Parts: sequence; structure tokens; C-alpha cells
Amino acid sequence: MQDEFNTDVNSATPQEKETMPSLEELLQAAERQAAEHHDAWLRAKAETENVRRRAAEDVEKARKFAVENFANELLAVKDSLEAALAATSPSVDNLKDGVELTLKQLVAAFGKFNLNDIDPLGEKFDPHQHQAIQVIESDQPANTVVTVLQKGYRLYDRTLRPALVMVAKGPGA
Repeated sequence: MQDEFNTDVNSATPQEKETMPSLEELLQAAERQAAEHHDAWLRAKAETENVRRRAAEDVEKARKFAVENFANELLAVKDSLEAALAATSPSVDNLKDGVELTLKQLVAAFGKFNLNDIDPLGEKFDPHQHQAIQVIESDQPANTVVTVLQKGYRLYDRTLRPALVMVAKGPGA
């Protein structure tokens, strides 16, 4: 078998011998290619780490400054309240008008950021939006909200604070 191999190599023409790369050349080419692939892999890994780090920083900034726009809207409300307190001799009517305007500013800020109140008077009791404090006898149908002790609030579709309510037992219950 060794003789067959030697005859095949020895029987090659001189031109074929020149064009066939030696094992050493093939090894060097493979090592170069492996080094290129390793370098490309290291660069891709570094880029992935950079993207991951930048994303984590962006998430942290978003968390930290998420309420910035809302806070800016509330500054006008605070300014109005401070102006009311700074008045030297306000009348009751002027104070009432100022409080009403300040409340309108606050309601507008809430609306701008989809913070809506839950005022369920006369609605069917919903444990996701209401917190029943007491069940009372009433001529209303059972499980109907008959008294709202404190409004609740919802941010988009999420209940931030449930409304505190009294619920009807229903007639004859």
C-alpha cells in the first residue's frame, strides 16, 4: 500500500507537483482561517456585550426618568398652590376659585397621562376596581355600589388604587 502511494506521488508530473500545496502550506492556511474566525468571534462577542450594556443603561435611564413628563405637569399645580398660600389677604371666594383652577390643572395633567378616576356610584361591584368596606341594606340590586367613600384611580387599564365603596345587600337579603 505504501508503494502505491509513493508511485502515485512519484508518477505525478512536475507541473502537478508544483500546483499541489504541501501539508505545511495547508496547515498554515487552516491556522490563518481559524485565527480570522476567532478574531471575528471575539469582535461579535464584544459587540454583543456592548449592546447588552447599552440596553441595560437605557432601561435604567428609562426607569429613573419615567415620571419626568408627569412631574413637569405637576409643577404648574404646585406653583398654583404656592401662589394661593402666598396671597396676603385672600377672600374665601378667591381661594375657592383658585382651588378650583388648581384642581382643573391637576385633572388635565392626570388626563394627559391616562390617570383616570374610578367613581363607581350605581355600578355593579367589581373586586378588581373596588374595595368594599361595608355591605348595607338598600333598595338597589345586590352587589351595586351605593356609596363611594373614596375614589379609586386607574393608570391606563391598571388599577392603582381601588375605590372604597359600600355595596348593597339587595332588597330582602
